[in-house]
Amino acid sequence: MATPNTDIYELIECMVALIRSEERKRCTELGLQPVHFQVLNYLSRCNKYSDTPAAVANFLGMTRGTVSQSLIILEKKGIIKKAPDAADRRMVHLQLLPEGLELLKKARPTDLFQTAAVILQSADAISAGDNNVFRQALTALQKANQSQSFGVCKTCRNFGQREGGHYCKLTQEKLDAGEIEQICQEHTPV
Repeated sequence: MATPNTDIYELIECMVALIRSEERKRCTELGLQPVHFQVLNYLSRCNKYSDTPAAVANFLGMTRGTVSQSLIILEKKGIIKKAPDAADRRMVHLQLLPEGLELLKKARPTDLFQTAAVILQSADAISAGDNNVFRQALTALQKANQSQSFGVCKTCRNFGQREGGHYCKLTQEKLDAGEIEQICQEHTPV
């Protein structure tokens, strides 16, 4: 159990180790490498501005070469698809195919989190759905690291509303309801 003097680094490191351990176990069972899981997870959550190989590499903090090799494998397995950008043929967008989404669902350690949530709620340690402390910790780590935030669109300084809809102030493009819940590499925290 954590004490008030417990180092925040140690706490986060322990949580990450537990999560990664469970992910590795599930990935092995499904014939995936952990990096493949991370790519699939990111693609399931990113928006149309962030579904490029470069954005994947930036988000995961990996080299473009490592990501490129992973994308080749995932494409050969029929899990993702690459598509050229309609306006700029030099740019490639990545799409998670239904097979990839199904594989991702099997690989995610959701039961681990569901069990932990039940334990936390029964101990009144955290109210249902209140993950604000985790969001604050992530924001603090990102600021301390001076890294891109890759936040959810609706929490961005460039998120706007007009004519009963949502839009990106940066690109001036309309956003649908699903897109405002997705990760964007252009995110600027409010």
